[in-house]
Amino acid sequence: MIDFSMYDQKEPKIEAYKCLKCGAIYYPAPMVCSSCDTRRDPVTGKGWETFDLEGPCTLLSWTRLWNLPEGYSKKNMLFGIVEFENGLRASGQLEVDDPKTGMALHSTVVESDERPGDPVNVFVFTQ
Repeated sequence: MIDFSMYDQKEPKIEAYKCLKCGAIYYPAPMVCSSCDTRRDPVTGKGWETFDLEGPCTLLSWTRLWNLPEGYSKKNMLFGIVEFENGLRASGQLEVDDPKTGMALHSTVVESDERPGDPVNVFVFTQ
């Protein structure tokens, strides 16, 4: 019997980072912790741990982009900057009808292949 479990599709994720020495969290990961100067090994990640960044967040700012690059089938897209409950901030696609600064949102991660090149994981913020 052939085991196909290694080919299972995994949910797309975006990881944040935590310095194990002082507990500071980051997204994206720095090479050196600004709190305690611990270096992060880019290959092994020694001294740091990762966790998935998604869930409840608050909209800090947003904009509508009309002139999309070639390959997008939409007329325009909304982008937002959010703050997660743990204080980390991120940007991504905003999929709400009437965005308001300060509104509560939920973040998920999807694999986007609308642009040319390899697919990438992106944040999508919804109500």
